[in-house]
Order: sequence, then C-alpha cells, then structure tokens
Amino acid sequence: MKKIDQFILKSFLGPFILTFLIVTFALLLQFLWLYIDELVGKGLGFGVIAEFLGWGAATLIPLALPLATLFASIMTMGGFGENSELLALKAAGISLQRILAPLIVLSFIISIGAFFASNNLIPVAYNKIYALRDDIGKTKEEIRIPTGMFYDGIDGYVIRINQRDKKTGNIYGVMVYDHTSQTGNNLTVADSGSIKLTADKANLIFTLYSGYSYQEPFHFRGDTSYTMQKIGFDKQDLIISLKDYAFKRSDASRFSKEIMSQNIKQLSYLKDSLDSAYTIIKGRQLQDLIMAGGFSVPTQLDLSKTKKFKGEFNADSLLKFKNLYDEQIVLEGALSASLEATTILDNYQFDEYRYSHPLRKVQVERFRKFTLSFACFIFFFIGAPLGAIIRKGGLGTPVVISMFFFIIYWVIDISGKKLANDGVISPAIGTFISTFVLLPMGAYLTWKSTQDSSLFNAEIYKNLFKRIIRLNFKKENYGET
Repeated sequence: MKKIDQFILKSFLGPFILTFLIVTFALLLQFLWLYIDELVGKGLGFGVIAEFLGWGAATLIPLALPLATLFASIMTMGGFGENSELLALKAAGISLQRILAPLIVLSFIISIGAFFASNNLIPVAYNKIYALRDDIGKTKEEIRIPTGMFYDGIDGYVIRINQRDKKTGNIYGVMVYDHTSQTGNNLTVADSGSIKLTADKANLIFTLYSGYSYQEPFHFRGDTSYTMQKIGFDKQDLIISLKDYAFKRSDASRFSKEIMSQNIKQLSYLKDSLDSAYTIIKGRQLQDLIMAGGFSVPTQLDLSKTKKFKGEFNADSLLKFKNLYDEQIVLEGALSASLEATTILDNYQFDEYRYSHPLRKVQVERFRKFTLSFACFIFFFIGAPLGAIIRKGGLGTPVVISMFFFIIYWVIDISGKKLANDGVISPAIGTFISTFVLLPMGAYLTWKSTQDSSLFNAEIYKNLFKRIIRLNFKKENYGET
C-alpha cells in the first residue's frame, strides 16, 4: 500500500470510528431512557444491564453506521480542501478519482460488513433483547420494607416494622403475619431482629429476638370456643420463601420466530409459507363466493356444456313470473345469496389482512437487510464529493450538512417502511425509496466534484449578490439622470 493511501485511510478512519461511537452512545442513551422503567427496582446485576445495553447498541447499527460514513467522508475531504492538501495532491498530478480510490474500497468493505451485521448480528441482538425483556418483566421488584406501616409486597405475608437502625441494620417492633398455610392466623411478634436476603434471592431470613409466635387454627365446632397456641422464644429464624424475585434466564430460542429475529434465509422460508397459506385462503374464499352466487363448481362454468342453452331471448322476460309466490321465492333466494356473498367478502377481507400484513412485513424486513449496505455506500458518494466541494473540515459545517442529509434519509426511510407495511406501495419500493432518492444526488455531487465545481463556495454567492446590488444601484442612478 502506498503512503498516500495510508495517509488518506488514516484521515478517514479516525473521524469514522469517533463518530460511530458518539452516535451509538447518544442513541443508546435514548434506548436506555425508553426501557429505564423496566430495569430499575428489580435488583438486576451489572452484568445483566450491561448485556441488555450491549445488545441494544447492536440494534442501533442501522442508524449509526450510515451517519458515521457520511460524516467521516465529509470531514476527511473537507479537511483536505481546507488545509490545501487536496490542492497539493492535484498539483502533483493526482486526480480526485485516484484520491477517492482507497476510500471507495474501504466504503465497499464497510458496506459488506454492514450487510453481515444486518443479516447475522442484528437478528441475534433482537432475539436476546426479547428474551431479556421477558425475563426482566417476570422478575419482581426488590423487597423494601418500610417502617411504621404494614407491608404486603410478599405473597402470603404482611409485615410491620416499627423502627430500623440505619447504622447497624437492626429492626425493632417486628410483626409478621403468615397466611400461606390457609389453616388459620399465624402471627410472630418480636422486640428486635435483623433481615438477611440469601445470595440467590430465594429466601428472606428474619432473625428475631425476644418474641412470641401465635397460632389460631380453624376448627369447625358447634360451640364458640377457639384454640390458640402461644410459643415464646429468645431467638428464632423465620424463613420466608421468595418466588420470582431473582432474575432467571430462560431459553431465548422461543423468540426465534419473531420477524426481527430472523435472517434472510429464515425470512425467505417464512415468506414461502405465508405465500402458500395466502394462496389457499384466496382459492377457498373464491370457491365459496362462486357457490354463494348459485353456481355449481365446475360443471356450470364449462362453456362447452352450456352451448345448447344459448339463444336469443327478451331480457325483460326474466322479471315476469306466473304468480306472486314464484316472484317472492326468487327474490328471497337472491337476497339470501347476496347476504351470504357479503359475509364471505367480509371474511375474505379479514383473512386477507391476517395473512397479507405479516407477509408484507416479512418482505420489508428481508429487503431491509440490504438497505444498510446501500445506504453506507451512497452516503460515501455524497459525503466525499461534498467535502471536496465545500472544503471545510472540523466539527462545524460537516456536522450540519451530515445531519441535513441524514434526516432526509431517515424520514424517507421510515415513511417508506410504513407505507410498505400498510400495503400502499410495494415492499421493494418502500424499502429502497430512500436510497433511490439519494442516489441521483450522490451521482450529481460526484460529477460536480470531478469538475472542480464551486457549488457550495460561499464567496462566489457573496460576489454574485454584490454584483446584483451594484447593477440595481446603477440602474436606479441611470433612471434618475
């Protein structure tokens, strides 16, 4: 590799990696804010939260990678132009196409990596997130027993603590009502004690001192007398079994059938299955509709068997009946057939939506596996020529221009996806419409940059504006004289 290629690649990789990390971090904060209510108060370990955020960061690649490519390309070529490095390279006889050659190869490699990320990494990330969210949702909130009030947050128990020493952790004035056995009232009262949660969060241990245990079993007797047991103790360990308070992992494969958790091969197989089911449903509904119209399938639809019935007749004769009874029978039959056909059509609309909507979503997600690669490649051919034209590096102008183009891409992409899922446009058009819009723009900017265009040179527009003002001023003076 030549030194000039190394220099250009190093100039690009720095902003690219930095931008990718910054954008991913910013989007990850939004992701965390979205699910913060599901994470807090569950006593989750750092490893679980870090894993959840790590897989969440993987799902943000489709947003972070194109923006990083666009920003890095503008910043690199803009920095070359601002520091006169681009001018020096051209003066040495190196064309813009030769300068962009190593970056084109690198952007192509990034696009290939983006495809594998979309097809292999992101489905796994969504599968893990679905499983983690389900497991976290099943985990109950941490036990926090307040003082001075009855706490019923543990199933089958009501607990009251009068005081708690914050330094030692000891508790005073303890009352524990046990309703788990359903054989009567069981109450434990103690002057003091302590609380300890086992490491696996499976049991809550009360170590109580100087107290009594009261038991009032239910007895169905004829008289009004009841028995009660009172047992005093100096020390007693009361173990309360906890359920679903500890985070437990389950098999993540149960979410492998979700559309977002599948790769291209799996989505293609799912599409074929939905296509077959959709075709069967349409055929069945069509047959029912034909039968509701009074046809017999298939004999009366065979024209060769109806030739002998052909002939000229007066159409008005169809409305003539021998008596009122025959007319009533025909009208009732027509009304019944029309109502049956209406019901069949309503069922068809329901079945059509039930099968076609998932089918469209599968097709959209299958095409979106490729859009990330195209977006990265096209954004490079927008950013690099644009940077060579504006000749501005740093974090000012490149950031503004990058966000402008990215917002256009993002809005069109989201709108196209929604329209495709709703069946307004085809899945292919809805998925690739954002790249179709940006592709001519990238081709135009690439052509203008090779022509050494000053399309975005502010000085040219300032001089043009000054000339217009001078011309108007001369016309006004000439008109006055």
